[in-house]
Amino acid sequence: MFGRTWQHDVLRKYVILFGTLFNDIYINRDDNNGEKIQSLRIPLTYGPKEKFLARLDGDPTLENKVAIVLPRMSFEMLALEYDATRKLNTLNRLTKQRADAGTDDEVTYQYQPVPYDIIFQMSIMAKNAEDGTRIIEQILPYFTPDFTVSLNLVNEVDDPRDVPLILTGVTVEDSYEGMFDQRRALIWTLNFTMKGWLYGPSKNSKLIKNVLTTFKLANTPATASAANTANTVVISTRPGLTANGTPTTNAAASLDYADIKSTDNYGFITDFTENI
Repeated sequence: MFGRTWQHDVLRKYVILFGTLFNDIYINRDDNNGEKIQSLRIPLTYGPKEKFLARLDGDPTLENKVAIVLPRMSFEMLALEYDATRKLNTLNRLTKQRADAGTDDEVTYQYQPVPYDIIFQMSIMAKNAEDGTRIIEQILPYFTPDFTVSLNLVNEVDDPRDVPLILTGVTVEDSYEGMFDQRRALIWTLNFTMKGWLYGPSKNSKLIKNVLTTFKLANTPATASAANTANTVVISTRPGLTANGTPTTNAAASLDYADIKSTDNYGFITDFTENI
C-alpha cells in the first residue's frame, strides 16, 4: 500500500501467544475412592465451535472412533477494534542501530504503532460437567481480569511491549438432542480482549553526528522577526574522540566526527558562535 510492501506478522504472533497460554492444560479423572486413574491433555485447535459441533452430528453418543473426542478446546480471532484511549503521538520514532556489515552509522526506525483491541473467543466443550469445571478452574484464577505478557513484536526495532489479555466474559450452555435427559455437549465460552499494536513499515536513516542550533536575538522584541533579526547565537554539538580512542571535549584533539562510530566511547564537543 502507498508504494511499500512489508510484513511483521504481528497478528500471527498474537494468535500464537493466545494459543500458547492455553495449550498445556491437563485434567485428572478419579475412581470412586478418589484415586487418579487417567490424566488427559486437553486438545486446543483454532476454529469456531460450530465446526466441532457439526462434527458431533455424525455421532451424538461419541462412541464412533472417527467422531470428535471430548473434552477439547478451540479458539478464534473475531474482530479488531481501534482503541483511541491508547493513542500516542504518531510522529514518535522507535529506533534500533543496524548490525549489518558496513552499516554502523545507520539506524532502523519506524513511527509509533497503532493501538488495536483484538477480540478472541475460546470454547471449551466437554461431555460431562466435571471435566468442564476442572478446565475452567485452571484458567479463571490467572485473569484478574487481565493477564499480561511482554513481547518484542518487531525485530527491526527494540520495542518490547506489555500486552494485556483481558477476560471480558464467561458463559455456559448445554446442547441437547432428543429428550432433555440426553446431554449432547456442555460448552463454556470465554471472551477475551487483547490490547495489541499494529506496526507500519520500517525505514533506514543515517545517524546525526553534528547538530547546529541557531538562536536569533532581537533588540526590540515587539517588532522582531526572522527577517530583521541579525543577532544570532549558533551552538554546535558533535562527538569527540582522540586517535587513541579516548573520549574528549577538545575539538583540536578530536578526530573528524564523520570518522567516529556510534559504538565508540566518545565525548561531546560543544562550540558557541556569536554574532551580536
